[in-house]
Amino acid sequence: MSDWDATLADLQRRRDRSTAMGGAERLAAHRARGKLDARARVAHLLDDGSFREIGTLVGGDVPADGIVAGSGTIDGAPVMVGAEDFTTVAGTIGTGSNAKRYRIAELAVRNKIPMVMLLEGAGFRPGSHGGRSPIDLIGQARCSGLVPTVAAVLGPSAGHGALVAPVCDFRIMSRLGAIFTAGPPVVRESTGEDISKEELGGPGVALASGVIHNLADDDASALDEIRRYLSYFPSSAWSYPPARPADDGPRSTPELVDIIPRDNRRVYDIRRVMDVVFDRPDWLEVQPKFGRGIVCALAHLGGHPVAVVANQPQVMAGSIDSHAADKAAHFIMVADSFHLPIVFLADNPGMLPGSRSERAGILRSGARMFAAQTMAGTIKLHLTLRKAYGFGSMVMSLLGFDDQVATFGYPGATMGAMSAAALSRASHADADVSADLREAELQASYHSAQNLGFDELIDPRETRDALLTALRRALSARQAPAQPVTRTAILP
Repeated sequence: MSDWDATLADLQRRRDRSTAMGGAERLAAHRARGKLDARARVAHLLDDGSFREIGTLVGGDVPADGIVAGSGTIDGAPVMVGAEDFTTVAGTIGTGSNAKRYRIAELAVRNKIPMVMLLEGAGFRPGSHGGRSPIDLIGQARCSGLVPTVAAVLGPSAGHGALVAPVCDFRIMSRLGAIFTAGPPVVRESTGEDISKEELGGPGVALASGVIHNLADDDASALDEIRRYLSYFPSSAWSYPPARPADDGPRSTPELVDIIPRDNRRVYDIRRVMDVVFDRPDWLEVQPKFGRGIVCALAHLGGHPVAVVANQPQVMAGSIDSHAADKAAHFIMVADSFHLPIVFLADNPGMLPGSRSERAGILRSGARMFAAQTMAGTIKLHLTLRKAYGFGSMVMSLLGFDDQVATFGYPGATMGAMSAAALSRASHADADVSADLREAELQASYHSAQNLGFDELIDPRETRDALLTALRRALSARQAPAQPVTRTAILP
């Protein structure tokens, strides 16, 4: 018998108590609701056998103090992960779990690797905090713009713990998730409102408010989408996004002539354009149910990860409303932080006008998007497909001296302060003047090209090759190590 046997047996007993989480009965009840438990979530997210736990014995009699935390790999790349354990004191945050949460955020920045938080908890544990000590959100905020951060809401998430999600770059929720400042009992006590978890912060609320980006059917689907999301990103702002073998190289895009109507008044689905232009089948849309006038997506072009910001003519003819501008601004800042080239596909009649739009703060949101994209120092490619009017063209990077790598337009693309029809009505123009305005509008792309407003007017069938050639040329500038982005402007 070794001198170590008793000591190691004691260690194993303590570990077993921690890994038992809330016990067999609570775990069974949790799984009966169609959920994975915290440790099963970590195991599903990470590569098989890669998880190394931190703070297993934190909490003493409270297993892992309500959060499973540590490191592992996703497709071979290291990540930090924390998973709230709802079967243990409702996943609440105690002194020990707060320290663990802070620690994994600290290590994510120190090691320059992404951080993933899996949320299902009731916030701070009553009576567990006081005095001067760092909180986990400080550590998480310090990750912003330095390492990719992702949160999944896989059950009810309330109070302090719920703040983790909106601080992250990407937020996904399962259909059984809910997120709120305070849960129904607190709401009932403080306001008298009797409301369910689903009505307060379920998917219907969280997606509509923009707090949550994407929805997944269940835990496993949400975790799979996190793996996919991170595949487009580098480990940190100190590295460039990893390219993959270019199975899909240069090719003509004749399909676009049939997909995109020549008549500006006819609608089409920009997603069909993206299916043709980018590597297929590939791209991942971010926040599809919010600000639907703009499609934001992660894609590959010739094997290189890119971020796509595209107007959606199916929604309000592509007009940009406040929600769409806010969504795009955040997406652009995330892409820029991690050196993803941004491809702008413009087809919009401008910012959405009207009293409702003004009350929603369209000027503030539009200014925020404009500031985000003009400050972006990453590779920027622009294509005007049919129209880009007024401030709507500027926020989509159709702007001289905006440091674009390339600007393209289709022949016949219309531009200006507003459409010819709108200008005719606003100026009470007679029939002859209206006809002249319409003709000038139709010739706008050629006038612009003659003055190098576009680098080139291209045939729609040349779209992918033009964008891919420009991207490959721009990537040659990466002759020094990547560095984090420094932002000095205050966003509107």
